Order: sequence, then structure tokens, then C-alpha cells
Amino acid sequence: MLRQALAAKAELSNDDLNNLLRLLAKWRHSLITNTQIAQHGNAVQAGPFAGLRFVGQTSEGCSAPRLLGCYEQELHAQIERLIGKPFDTVLNIGCADGYYAVGLARRMPGVTVFAHDLNPAAQSGCRAVAELNGVADRVQVGGLFAAADFGAFAGKKTWLVMDIEGAERELLDPQTCPALLDMTVLVECHDCFVPGLSAEIARRFAVTHSILRIEHALAATQLPDWLQGLGHLDHLLATWEWRMGPTPWLVMEPRQ
Repeated sequence: MLRQALAAKAELSNDDLNNLLRLLAKWRHSLITNTQIAQHGNAVQAGPFAGLRFVGQTSEGCSAPRLLGCYEQELHAQIERLIGKPFDTVLNIGCADGYYAVGLARRMPGVTVFAHDLNPAAQSGCRAVAELNGVADRVQVGGLFAAADFGAFAGKKTWLVMDIEGAERELLDPQTCPALLDMTVLVECHDCFVPGLSAEIARRFAVTHSILRIEHALAATQLPDWLQGLGHLDHLLATWEWRMGPTPWLVMEPRQ
């Protein structure tokens, strides 16, 4: 892809250069991921899902931060807190390869996890990770999740974990999906695609839920010895989560 881009134009624009920089960063990130696996295997090293046996290269998104255990570490305190609550089910929409779906199934032995993703490769990856971690009997993997499907969770103590690249705007509407009123919701809001989306969703739940907004931020991460010996740019790339812009999270819990 790099060679094709360089051969296609005599002069590259700023946008072209930015796209190539991102491409090269992903390439270097993949090398770091491969080295992490060679040194430590496919097990997550730290964080709330430490010990989770995961895939090497994910079907989408970054791999190294998940394996290091620093992925979305801004959420770790909230995840630990919510794991201790008496939920019946976890509903993970946008499950990808099952980092959250299988990670939560391991940490919450009495809970059934319903994991959904549009990508067939992600569905296969999630099933494989669930099998690898011995929780396949409690992780039910499916495809498209429609608004009408929320009704199946009415009356259950459900924790909804959602990451669907901006489609949360259509799906997270308690007026059309009243079952959402009783759910605890952890949603990644893609303000990078729809400016102001997180504020819009927060307004929908403001009356019925207490809402905590969490911003993405760089944080110190304990790196393995082999990575400590590399340059600072590699440290940044190892923990880079491939975000293209603002993606704040909302943690919304029913007031009653």
C-alpha cells in the first residue's frame, strides 16, 4: 500500500502524508504485537482481564494494548466496580474478538454474556476466544442487534457494553427501547464521527440514570522489560489504540 501510494503521485498532500504515517504506525504496531506474543504468549498481562487468553492479531483495532493489559485503562476502575454488582446478563454490542465479552465472562462466573458483532470474522474470533478460555457455554455470539432485540432483556439485571462506531446514536434511545431504562450502560461515544453525540445520548438518559463521562487520556503504563529497552516512539505505538478523534465514554446507571 505504501509503495502504491508513493508511485501514484509525484507530489503528496498533507492528507496523503498523514494517511501514510498512520499506515506505517500500524505496521510498526504489528511488529511490536508479534514481539509481545513471542515474549509472553497470547495472555493478557495486566488490568481487569489479566490472564485472558486472547488472539494475536485482532479482526479490527489494535492488539498490543489489549495484550499488555492497558487497553482503555481509563475504564478499569469502573469495570472493577461494576463486575462486583449482581447482574444477570452482560450484553456486549460490538464485541469484536471478545476482549470484553470473554473477559467479563471469566470475571463474572454466574453471568451469561450475549455478544454481537456485524463482522463474521469477529464473531468467529469471539467464539474461538470463548472456547480458549473455557467459557463458551456462557458466551452466546450473534450478528446484527436491532432495537427491537432489547425487549428480550426486559426485567433482567443487564449490563450493556457498547462500541459500534457511531451507530449508538440510533440504538441508544430509551423512548423507543424502554428496556434500556433498567440497564447499566457503558458506551463508547464516537464524537469523532458525529460531533456532540456523547452529549446527545447523555441527555436521553439524564432523568433516569446517573451519568459519568470519561475522556480518553494518556497514562503511564508498566511496560515489559524488552519494550522498555526500545525508543519512546515504540512505547507510544505499543499503547496506541488507533483512535481517529474524540471517543469519550459514558457510564450510565439507573437511579432506581
